[in-house]
Amino acid sequence: MTDFAQRILPWFAAHGRKDLPWQQNPTSYRVWVSEIMLQQTQVTTVMPYYVRFMQRFPTVQALAAAPLDEVLQHWAGLGYYARARNLHRAAQQVMAQHAGQFPTTLAGMQALPGIGRSTAGAILSLAQGQSQPILDGNVKRVLARHHAVAGWPGQTAVLKTLWALAEQHTPATHTANYNQAMMDLGATVCTRSHPACAVCPVADTCIAHAQHNWQAYPGKKPRQVVPLRTVQLLIIRDPAGGILLEKRPPQGIWGGLWSLPELASGADPLAWCQQHLSVAASWQRDLPVRRHQFTHFHLDMLPREYALTQLPQQVQEADVQIWYYPQQQVLPGVAAPIARLFNELSIQEQAT
Repeated sequence: MTDFAQRILPWFAAHGRKDLPWQQNPTSYRVWVSEIMLQQTQVTTVMPYYVRFMQRFPTVQALAAAPLDEVLQHWAGLGYYARARNLHRAAQQVMAQHAGQFPTTLAGMQALPGIGRSTAGAILSLAQGQSQPILDGNVKRVLARHHAVAGWPGQTAVLKTLWALAEQHTPATHTANYNQAMMDLGATVCTRSHPACAVCPVADTCIAHAQHNWQAYPGKKPRQVVPLRTVQLLIIRDPAGGILLEKRPPQGIWGGLWSLPELASGADPLAWCQQHLSVAASWQRDLPVRRHQFTHFHLDMLPREYALTQLPQQVQEADVQIWYYPQQQVLPGVAAPIARLFNELSIQEQAT
């Protein structure tokens, strides 16, 4: 066991987090769900989602048997919906290929959809007691500062160096506590800004601390111009108060969730209504543009409200289009920006 690990473990015993929901009864399933939720999402945000998710899908069998729509509904608000789709696919794969038992090897775990090396290592170490290194964002930051590893971790050479350090320091025993300690250290002490070096158990051997240059590590991702896309969101109401919803394609943003019909900024919504619903419509109002920031682009959405002149006979594509009646139905699984828009519409209608 390296001197580094020998300092980390006592710190965890005294200061580490031990009451997180997924730390109670840490089965492979429970740890796996938590690790997927925690990808690019903070612990405080994840906790209530995790508790609700586990109440509805307590086992991998329950998750595999559930409709994807329901899984996405319980995920709505966490973002990065590909994670939820992969979670559902992986659960079905565990049932079909592994008789409901999670793999016990790194290669087997990584063969499941949505599971990379660090997530696989976390599951195998935290739930199965194996000695496997991890390298999530928090661990990358701790190791990059301690060893002064220059460069952005997204670069192959930098990532390779960090993995080598993770392997070097991961102990053969007490790995679960060590890995949890590394995640906790990065989340609570070696934070992105204003790290608490005075209480860090490895500060006296940290090169970045000695250089008084913690902000240089890890290196930042090269800046890129973020493209902007603009779309119209159609709030199409029928005379009975229904609002037309469409299911988005399985892949891409908000994949598999329900949303409002979306048109290019220059398209004609009235012509769309006539073509797709065979009913004329009239413009009612435009709502303020709202911007949603994705990882690789920004999306400006212009909600535009239209009223149909008569009840349509039926939607043309019943499997991907439904009429939603707010007074009678629970809103199905939608992305958080669409849910906020519906909430605004509800508040406005109650005030009139």
